[in-house]
Amino acid sequence: MNLTLHVWRQKNAKSEGRLVKYEARNISPDMSFLEMLDVVNEELIEQGQEPIAFDHDCREGICGTCGLMINGVAHGPERATTTCQLHMRHFKDGDTVYIEPWRAKSFPVLKDLVVDRGAFDRIIQAGGYISVSTGSAPEGNSTPVPKENADLSMDAAACIGCGACVAACPNASAMLFTAAKVAHLNLLPQGQPERHNRVSNMVQQMDEEGFGGCTNIGECSSVCPKEISMDFIAMLNRDLIKAALTSRKKS
Repeated sequence: MNLTLHVWRQKNAKSEGRLVKYEARNISPDMSFLEMLDVVNEELIEQGQEPIAFDHDCREGICGTCGLMINGVAHGPERATTTCQLHMRHFKDGDTVYIEPWRAKSFPVLKDLVVDRGAFDRIIQAGGYISVSTGSAPEGNSTPVPKENADLSMDAAACIGCGACVAACPNASAMLFTAAKVAHLNLLPQGQPERHNRVSNMVQQMDEEGFGGCTNIGECSSVCPKEISMDFIAMLNRDLIKAALTSRKKS
């Protein structure tokens, strides 16, 4: 198949960007979207032009590195699919495809389709860990965990931190990401000693990074490749209220 691409090109973070038109020729329907970009880049290199910069790593939908706005939709038209898992058979011969980076103030563009998602790392560092002293490692089955909590924790831990939730949100909110990272620890017994500090610190860091507020529109969950539920946002809000009340009692 042959496609017309309009790709965002930006030399660096300080330069102005623009959409540039490219022709993608003889693309196999069995290619992934990133493989299609590889083909385009090979042609650009042969012509002595600068290849299109984009993030990628595992190309198996695991690492969360890839992320593109494809025709205005984070990760493209297929649900529960990362950009690297999106195949060209979901497009038609002659289609015009617009490819842009994540659009959010807290995700500044570094080059072309590559953005800086370091804000997510800083949110995790603000409280996404367990530092309570436990001595030697306990036996795996010595701490009982209710199955419902274990399942919910695993659902939250499925978040790969790709940033699609932020890119899709009209407010550029990181609530779904932060809620998932808070919940997968706060739901487990091992996460209880720092539960209130964790949620307060991570939400504070999220606000300091400049992400917008959540208005429960739902775009975040609809484009999430791991289908993280908005229920985790409700859990985060409850934990945040409890943390605030606990802090007042102590003071």
